[in-house]
Amino acid sequence: MADAAINPHAPHDLPFFITAPGDTDVLMVATALFLLGSVIAFGVFYFRLHSLPEHIAHKGDKVQMEIVSILCLIALFTHEHIFWIVGLLLAFIDIPDFGTPLRRIAGSMAQMAGGVPAETTTPAETRGEAPAEPKPAKPDDGIAASARKPPAAEAPRKEHSHA
Repeated sequence: MADAAINPHAPHDLPFFITAPGDTDVLMVATALFLLGSVIAFGVFYFRLHSLPEHIAHKGDKVQMEIVSILCLIALFTHEHIFWIVGLLLAFIDIPDFGTPLRRIAGSMAQMAGGVPAETTTPAETRGEAPAEPKPAKPDDGIAASARKPPAAEAPRKEHSHA
């Protein structure tokens, strides 16, 4: 058999990416590896960006973090960007704790009415911390602590009359 000769009409100085028959196409392998790496890097960037509100809300309240996480998941699966924007805004906003003052008000009202206050949890207990030690009870005369008058600290001052 004859050698694999180049066609006499072909140019004799071929570019580097033209391979001989049966050789490995190095440019195609390098391009495939670059494409695979780019797709993986873009996917990691996309999912990292999509979970950004969750990472920001992680320092906040548990309920707020769960709402932000759900909004991010909804945005991921529905491709509605408004959910992601709302989640991001909600992650940056500190939602005030309305529950604890309302529970304390309800407990005080129940105590003033003579009932037993309902079990309440403090913010420390909801974060998983140990609750504060209760203060020892003093003998009570039947009047709620909030209805008692504070003891007089000093005698009232006399005003000086001016002539």
